Amino acid sequence: MKIYVRERQKVGEGVESPKYRVVAVTGGQIQIEATHFRKFEIEQIAKDIKAELVYLTPVPDAQKKRKH
Repeated sequence: MKIYVRERQKVGEGVESPKYRVVAVTGGQIQIEATHFRKFEIEQIAKDIKAELVYLTPVPDAQKKRKH
């Protein structure tokens, strides 16, 4: 099982709110109740269910605003 996570985009400097969001889960089923997590919370969940954590890299701003 893999859990894909990314850092939240609208978290200010010095803010102590959870910084990570689960994007997808593959290879099994898991019910997620929260929308934002702290890194140690995600790591604990992954450890308990023996899942691999995949941290997604942020998309550069230049690519976000590109029109198709």
